Amino acid sequence: MSSTPTPSAAPSSDKPARPPMQSVSQALDTLLSAAVPVVESETVDTLEACGRVLAAPVTASIDVPGMDNSQMDGYAVRAADCASGQARLRVSQRIPAGHVGQPLEAGTAARIFTGAMMPQGADAVVMQEACETEGEYVVIRHVPESGEWVRMIGEDIRQGSTILPAGTRLRPQELGLAASIGQAQLQVLRPVRVAVFFTGDELTMPGQPLKPGGIYNSNRFLLRGLLQKLGCQVSDFGIVPDSLEATRQTLREAAREHDLIITSGGVSVGEEDHVKPAVEAEGRINMWQIAMKPGKPLAFGQVRRGQGEGEQGCEAFFLGLPGNPVSSFVTFLLFVRPFILRLQGLPREAVLPRPVAMRADFDWPRADRRQEFLRVRRNAQGGLDLFPSQGSAVLTSTAWADGLIDNPPGQTIKAGDTVQFLAFDHLLN
Repeated sequence: MSSTPTPSAAPSSDKPARPPMQSVSQALDTLLSAAVPVVESETVDTLEACGRVLAAPVTASIDVPGMDNSQMDGYAVRAADCASGQARLRVSQRIPAGHVGQPLEAGTAARIFTGAMMPQGADAVVMQEACETEGEYVVIRHVPESGEWVRMIGEDIRQGSTILPAGTRLRPQELGLAASIGQAQLQVLRPVRVAVFFTGDELTMPGQPLKPGGIYNSNRFLLRGLLQKLGCQVSDFGIVPDSLEATRQTLREAAREHDLIITSGGVSVGEEDHVKPAVEAEGRINMWQIAMKPGKPLAFGQVRRGQGEGEQGCEAFFLGLPGNPVSSFVTFLLFVRPFILRLQGLPREAVLPRPVAMRADFDWPRADRRQEFLRVRRNAQGGLDLFPSQGSAVLTSTAWADGLIDNPPGQTIKAGDTVQFLAFDHLLN
């Protein structure tokens, strides 16, 4: 065997050494540590507040329920009158929901309906299935306990209690909760303002003739949909020509009135990749390239808003996503979404991905040195199936899949292995 020749000294270079790629966890920590939540707020109708984030806590001004009421259709009684299990009581009144009955006399029962206010003197409800009517009487074939099938005043919410803290992202159930105490309006943080633009002379919009060498701009539809789903106020600057000056000009315009600028494409190292040098000319790049697959060329930095570099509020955040559609999709879910949620005011622990242990029903024999995110789908047997092509341009995989496997660097997978599954149910909400 011949010996390996000793390499000659490398020629000196004035170019700075490229920093090592950050891990996925390091990159996410960098982003979340830099995020500065929006502080401006506005008041909106509760009916229009879905997806918004509370700027102030919501405190109950009333008890819920506001009175003792029936959980069932049945008969309101005094429990002491029904101790025999065969009590025969005169039905003295009928109380539908929304009506107030008369005080209940001893030895009588009141026909009552779900949600109706309990009459004074009654302390239990017997469901109608345990009763038999005999003219103006009812036979109670049950021995109720005091409080049975009665919703007590304040059982759900006590007056003066905080039911929704500031920083809560409002889902339909939170809106219902706010409405239950009569809250017609809510103070919420203003939407995060996001500017987007797309680089590449090859990009064509659907509906236009596809020129030779061209591709349709799928990322424009993908990213705008993801941003709108997060409740962002989106400004679309469209397709920007592949030139440094055009990219710089668009960055300057986008930085003026936006919290965040997102681009797709142009953050790699090719001669026509102008986004990274344009951001460095108009601001700075704090992070570039992640040890992940797909999605390595992810850039994060700031763009100046005119004068005042370094002063708080004088810079817009910048996130440059890869041009390959799957890479763009995956990096959005893992990095952009948590970053935007932090800008919206959600606490750090609420924005982190939440993996679930599941069984892989496939083999993945080719480990990669980078952390991989594989497109998979849950099957009827409680395991995960793998999409056959995991290329970064195979957008079909994102529509077929219902989640990602977070596969560590250097890790192969055999059928039956336990893997970490990230569900789109969580990552897309």
